[in-house]
Amino acid sequence: MKVIEVQHLEKKYGRSRGIQDLVFEVRTGEVYGFLGPNGSGKTTTIRTLLGMLKPTSGQASILGLDIKRDTVKIRQKVGYLPGELNLYPEMTALEVLRYFADLRGMKMDKEVHDTIERLKLDPRKKIRDLSKGNKQKIGIIQAFMHHPEVLILDEPTSGLDPLMQYEFDQIILDSKKQGKTVLLSSHVLAEVDKTADRVGILKEGRLIVESTMQELKSHARQQIEVEFAAVPPAESLSNIPGITETQLQGNRAIFTVSGKMDAFIKTLSRFEILSLRSMSADLESLFMEYYREDQHVQRV
Repeated sequence: MKVIEVQHLEKKYGRSRGIQDLVFEVRTGEVYGFLGPNGSGKTTTIRTLLGMLKPTSGQASILGLDIKRDTVKIRQKVGYLPGELNLYPEMTALEVLRYFADLRGMKMDKEVHDTIERLKLDPRKKIRDLSKGNKQKIGIIQAFMHHPEVLILDEPTSGLDPLMQYEFDQIILDSKKQGKTVLLSSHVLAEVDKTADRVGILKEGRLIVESTMQELKSHARQQIEVEFAAVPPAESLSNIPGITETQLQGNRAIFTVSGKMDAFIKTLSRFEILSLRSMSADLESLFMEYYREDQHVQRV
């Protein structure tokens, strides 16, 4: 089922570029990574979907509700974290969360308090005394607190330290298991790596790539460290398809592999190997390559 459906959506600011001819969908129980650098149109898209901006043309719906006609109903059903969250500086974190709960006509249940503990937020501190990361935790908690079917999160890990980024990923994965649908924007591809099923990449207001995360990663450069039983002849490791760089140190080699691994693995099978270690894919280099290229949308 299509939970979020976007058809030729455009938003222009006079002569300025906003978003242009966006077409994408997010399905039930899916985490969709919405990627692009600052100014690429991510926040404009999100604000337009939530009725904060009026589209210049095109159509979109969330849970079958029209974004122009059913704004109030949509906001009741969606958990939203804005890119910039403005909070009352003299209130404590707990008072702010109770305020959000009151606005929604609900009480803070055990799950909300569990999330406060999970994110290690001190609820007694005033907003003015909180770091950016701790303010972001409040934004995350309020987006989830009313158990929405759909979550739209604009740069949700901004200001979070690595431990809290990991915990946030677990919250997203838990939500996914519960069948919730998530649109998650980021300017860092690696930040959505552990949670996203598919990604859409924006460039200058246009969607230039739409892909499954698995397919996208298959195109990224990877480094493979191999320890051979004996030093292989250097010429035997040259001209292997897909290898962009080889570093040899005695009987150990580090290969930079781009694209399919089949020819590389077949070449290695001719040698006795003591160990083989795959390092993480270089997602950011891949991300930047899309921005250097001038291309139309790719869907894979």
